[in-house]
Amino acid sequence: MKIKIKYYSFFLVGLMSLSYGEEPLSIGFWNVENLFDLDNDPKKNDDEFSIGGRKNVNQEIYDLKIKHCAEVIFDLDVDVLGLCEVENLRVLEKLNRAYQGRDYDIIHYDSPDNRGIDNALLYDKNKFSIVSSKPIKNQLKTGNTRDILHVLGSYEGRELHIFVNHWPSNYGGREKAIPKRTATAELIIKEINKIKKNNDSAEIILLGDFNEDPDEKNIKLLEGIGLFSLMKPMIGKPKVGTYVYRGKDLFYDQIIVNDELQDAHNLSIVDKSIYILDLPKYRQQEGKYKHFPFRFWAGNRLLGGYSDHLAVRVEIISN
Repeated sequence: MKIKIKYYSFFLVGLMSLSYGEEPLSIGFWNVENLFDLDNDPKKNDDEFSIGGRKNVNQEIYDLKIKHCAEVIFDLDVDVLGLCEVENLRVLEKLNRAYQGRDYDIIHYDSPDNRGIDNALLYDKNKFSIVSSKPIKNQLKTGNTRDILHVLGSYEGRELHIFVNHWPSNYGGREKAIPKRTATAELIIKEINKIKKNNDSAEIILLGDFNEDPDEKNIKLLEGIGLFSLMKPMIGKPKVGTYVYRGKDLFYDQIIVNDELQDAHNLSIVDKSIYILDLPKYRQQEGKYKHFPFRFWAGNRLLGGYSDHLAVRVEIISN
């Protein structure tokens, strides 16, 4: 594991991991910001990222995007990684080849999202084995959106349910988006209730870009079934967040766990292991947008950064 001791939170995690006497399972999430290939798929609204599109993307730009994505994954260094805003399996395979840290296996399903962006899970089969996986169709009244990815896996012989999310954004107006996220939250609750009906001690973790803070309406709906955002205690801390909108730090990228992952039975969250990959290179350091995540695109202008979202991670131990 790549540990930089000058980052105090990582140092604490390392000390606590040693005290357990075994290697924890590290789990992360990142919104990669529009990881598209160069081909124009007639079934998707991906023209702007294709050769000849308005962003004037070429092979060099695409390769830079892949390189920078691989750099983030190297710095995050997790056994299991949820991703969102990926176009297809082909870009995931290219990214996996570019990342030299380990050879991930990939779980991906094409979703009906109009832009063609999907959720995916990368995992190290030496640490985490897959029992099953499926896409959960999120059929909103207002149109197609990305599926929720549900993966059931096993770590140290104990099962863990992982849901990779990318909830509807505020594009087109926040008031119109809130009901879409309500429907998405209700869909998640329905799926979790199914799991709990068959196994009331099931351990569940939600990863994703929820496009809401942990104290907003639709995340609070999840609290009603015993889910808790590990980002919630960070709210209000100065210059801390995973996303910035109009100068305000937000926690749209979250790791949410159920009560069973917070007790001392079977699997448990390692205390104080929640971490935002917030290195200086991942934020703009000057100008009007100083402190904003250093994104790859600003409209049609190439900035050449990484993403408009920061990555997050946590560690889990088997008791």
